[in-house]
Amino acid sequence: MDFTRRAALMTSAAIASSVLFPERSFAQATPRRGGVFTVHYAAEQRQLNPSLQASTGVYIIGGKIQEPLVDLDAEGRTVGVLAESWEAAPDGKTITFKLRQGVTWHDGKPFTSADVAFTAMEMWKKILNYGSTLQLFLNAVDTPDPHTAVFRYERPMPLNLLLRALPDLGYVSPKHLYENAGDIRQNPVNLAPVGTGPFKFVQYERGQHIIAERNPNYWRPNAPYLDRIVWRVITDRAAAAAQLEAGQIHYSPFSALSISDMARLGKDPRFIVSTKGNEGNARTNTLEFNFRRKELSDIKVRQALAHAINVPFFIENFLGTFAKLGTGPIPSVSTDFYPGADTPQYPYDKAKAIRLLDEAGYKPGAGGTRFSLRLLPAPWGEDVSLWATFIQQSLSEVGVRVDIVRNDGGGFLKQVYDDHAFDLATGWHQYRNDPAVSTTVWYRSGQPKGAPWTNQWGWTDPVIDKIIDDAATEVDPVKRKALYADFVRRANGELPIWMPIEQIFVTVINAKARNHSNTPRWGSSSWHDLWLAE
Repeated sequence: MDFTRRAALMTSAAIASSVLFPERSFAQATPRRGGVFTVHYAAEQRQLNPSLQASTGVYIIGGKIQEPLVDLDAEGRTVGVLAESWEAAPDGKTITFKLRQGVTWHDGKPFTSADVAFTAMEMWKKILNYGSTLQLFLNAVDTPDPHTAVFRYERPMPLNLLLRALPDLGYVSPKHLYENAGDIRQNPVNLAPVGTGPFKFVQYERGQHIIAERNPNYWRPNAPYLDRIVWRVITDRAAAAAQLEAGQIHYSPFSALSISDMARLGKDPRFIVSTKGNEGNARTNTLEFNFRRKELSDIKVRQALAHAINVPFFIENFLGTFAKLGTGPIPSVSTDFYPGADTPQYPYDKAKAIRLLDEAGYKPGAGGTRFSLRLLPAPWGEDVSLWATFIQQSLSEVGVRVDIVRNDGGGFLKQVYDDHAFDLATGWHQYRNDPAVSTTVWYRSGQPKGAPWTNQWGWTDPVIDKIIDDAATEVDPVKRKALYADFVRRANGELPIWMPIEQIFVTVINAKARNHSNTPRWGSSSWHDLWLAE
């Protein structure tokens, strides 16, 4: 690693300067029709349907083609998309959505409540990685007419929770292309999605590009402005930065470039480098433990590995001011649910790490090695790669050998969450406004095998399962916050996964882009109002 503390601080300062002056090209009065918007696609997901996989790598494409029931506006408030209005019964067990009329799928079939019912029951509840926990107590979706969907729950579903979740976990798929068509996960439509959104899927060339074109029958008047979106698969960060500078791509999302390139491009007036538009996708860096490995099933070993890693040093020397020390699965940006730092923590203490490993019975052997572990880092961003190497070096100092095994995006997801072929893994946990949306699913047992970013660790805790279920169905906000404080204390104490670093994604975009970064989850949103200035 040749990245220095001086470079890190220069990087964070350069990015910060562009965040402070977003007015350079965030708006322009008269939209221009036409043009092709080209996107850096850093890691293929082997899945493009956001009804089946909740992931920024899926939303960046599928979110332009398919649509959710609701989304967030510029202020982070819920606004209708495929749903126009909603209402909850007093007991919280029935939530009714009135759906938008006159909407058609890209193949011309009408969008109806039957599509919502099928997607909710067969995809969100059974397959969607975060949806399976969110919709655990969903019993049925009634369809009294083509434009009404009535969600019926066994236990109360807080309306605010559901509305916070649906921008990410409420994408709808066409029933007529999935029902009676075999295994939903293997349906070829998942790689050639049909939606109701502003752009229609055209082509997917594996390892090369994905293309979508303007939907001429889109329900929003006069939208979209762009003729086409092209996602270019570019796994090499330096190559992606070079194509940005050459004008061959317009946008690199979700911190996909190297930290040094983001710093350099932040000084170039042709680009905006900013965290704006990512507020709804705060993230934490993870260290995930496979309990099928005997050593890692021991709490003392997990605690020792955490104590062996000097997180403040890593943040200061490699990440700069856009990262901070994390304190658990609920980040400090969650004003409604953050419980504070008064929960079990694992500050750097090499001597304690060594003592815990000794107490666990893993004394140094030949060459000072206690045991060896395989670490699989996700290929999402440079910080994950740096963090993996830092973990490797840190654990070697307490006698634990770490071999890093690198994969592409699809390979990482399969080996960690489906095959469970890992000892340690590291990537990103994304917090989406409420712990029940995309956080507790990392801890709740009973997740479907292969569901990404869920509890695939071979770890079960009935106590934390009950806390999670009670919090997800508690309609009193004060009681919900207290339950989530209990959740964090239990999660940090048992340590099936460690989340010690908080960050916000950084966007790099061409200054010709207009109406970008104008919602808290803009990279995942539909881009119906995005356009390019000449």
